[in-house]
Amino acid sequence: MTEHKPLAGKTILMSGGSRGIGLAIALRAARDGANIALLAKTDTPHPKLEGTVHTAAAAIEEAGGHALPLVGDVRNEDDITQAVLTAHGEFGGIDVVVNNASVIDLSGSLELATKKYDLMQDVNVRGTFLLSRAAVPMLKDAPNPHILSLSPPLNLSPRWLGAHTGYTLAKYGMTMATLGIAAEFADAGIAANTLWPRTTIATAAVQFSLGGERMMAVSRTPEIYADAAYEVITRPAREHTGQTLIVEDVLAEAGVTDLSGYAAVPGTPDSAMFPDIFLD
Repeated sequence: MTEHKPLAGKTILMSGGSRGIGLAIALRAARDGANIALLAKTDTPHPKLEGTVHTAAAAIEEAGGHALPLVGDVRNEDDITQAVLTAHGEFGGIDVVVNNASVIDLSGSLELATKKYDLMQDVNVRGTFLLSRAAVPMLKDAPNPHILSLSPPLNLSPRWLGAHTGYTLAKYGMTMATLGIAAEFADAGIAANTLWPRTTIATAAVQFSLGGERMMAVSRTPEIYADAAYEVITRPAREHTGQTLIVEDVLAEAGVTDLSGYAAVPGTPDSAMFPDIFLD
């Protein structure tokens, strides 16, 4: 029996994606034979972080997809425009936008550098808005168009609003931009949703910003996020939009309830996983 591959021949435009969750999402789509255009800054290796846009593209090709590495910055509107036009020209359209690029700084308000505040706003909020907006004309022509932003539900509990105000503003801004686009373009059939995990994910952000190897050991792998994202962007767009989704809930709806295979350290029980921020 032929395996159903709903993303075969579909084109995904993603911000970032050189490593971590974005790359995992790209590789999951690549297994269907998807086209993936990555707009990322990492033309050359980072001293601390693995992966460039070129190594990511090679991994996508090896997984069965078609990669288009685009060196650029989601803060630069010209780079965004060029990425959209190049992806459209190379693959004939755009079916999915994944707003993956994000900057994290959990400093308190008095400690947060203004430059870092601006960077989080520029990448997280402005980048999400501009990339999504630039792709809308192409998405309108797609048979099942999706925008997916990797950001949390809008939890207005003082626990989260006050924990790291600058970062909270940036991540909630991503969500508000996405929900706004969902409402604005609902009649065009473009789905726009957000996705966030219930537990921390073993990425460089967790390792360097949250707690090093100890935190990595009680996190889940990026593949759990990738599998949930795959479920979201293969749903009928007109029927599933304007939602702030949780990774584990999406997988449960798809019939996946055993999450033990996603432990970053095999054998770590679900009860030991560290809860992610923004969720009560």
